[in-house]
Amino acid sequence: MNLVRLTILSDSVTRYEPLAPIHLMSDTGNPTPPADPAPNVPSQRQTLSFLRRLFEGHGLEAKSKLGQNFLIDLNLLDLIVRTAELDRSDAVLEVGTGTGALTGRLADHAGAVCTVEIDRSLQPVAQQVIGPRPNVRFVFGDALAKKNELSPEMLAAWEEEAVAHHCARRKLVANLPYVIATPIVSNILIAGLPVERMVVMVQWEIAERMRAQVGTKDYNAMSVLVQAVADVEVVRKVLPTNFYPRPKVDSAIVKITPNAEKRAKVGDVPKFRAFLRDLYVHRRKNLRQALTGWPSGRKDKDEVDAKLAALGIDGTVRSEALDIDQHLRLCAAFM
Repeated sequence: MNLVRLTILSDSVTRYEPLAPIHLMSDTGNPTPPADPAPNVPSQRQTLSFLRRLFEGHGLEAKSKLGQNFLIDLNLLDLIVRTAELDRSDAVLEVGTGTGALTGRLADHAGAVCTVEIDRSLQPVAQQVIGPRPNVRFVFGDALAKKNELSPEMLAAWEEEAVAHHCARRKLVANLPYVIATPIVSNILIAGLPVERMVVMVQWEIAERMRAQVGTKDYNAMSVLVQAVADVEVVRKVLPTNFYPRPKVDSAIVKITPNAEKRAKVGDVPKFRAFLRDLYVHRRKNLRQALTGWPSGRKDKDEVDAKLAALGIDGTVRSEALDIDQHLRLCAAFM
């Protein structure tokens, strides 16, 4: 199989420092000019036997510390792509290239794919599976600059591919590594990036929190944040048997659609996120106790009682008993 020849444009990538983009290169060593996607390149069918042979051939093993669990159910891979509803107007960000099985399917339908992988040892595997794709850009490095910040280099590469391939929409479509699923989704929503939708594979417990209703055991700060700015749909529950190696927990395909009207009602989303973080530091305390013992500085009890009374909110209930609108009114009163 002819492999795509890649040239690293910065030494920092090989040291796993802030990532620099990797471009497809021509035989002359110059960047390949933008071209139409190559729909005739077949996608490899990532079955368990195929994946095992692939790893054995490259002398590799999955790394649990990086949350590597590779999807081997072909129907589920196709379901992710169908849920994304891709066409040539879409520039897709995929976090977690892995072996490239999903990447190839995304490239079949999207105008451009920017795929990010922290594990450099998977580069030859992904190249072999994906093949020569002029609409795929590989980026090797961390998708997070830090816990609460997306890599600016990754975002720049995604935008460059969107412009180069004349894509009007942005979508995140990924089998997210479990260890970074929450910060990737949260940071995209907080930043207000122009993302039309996210279709992601996450742990089942994360999916449950994203869609949890007020008063339930899974309802928490993440539930409030995500639902305050987006619409959430759990598309399918996914059992461990659908992965190699098998994770110890169930997973879910989740569709998250940012909602402009909801976001406008929230206003300052980073401020709201900071408020939720502090409010839920001690979620077992009642609301009055949580507000008076505020992490960034204690608040006067009489003032807290007066504001809660004005809002018509009972200070003896816990935060998880409040709906999203009540959280927003609390934030406006106490931040």
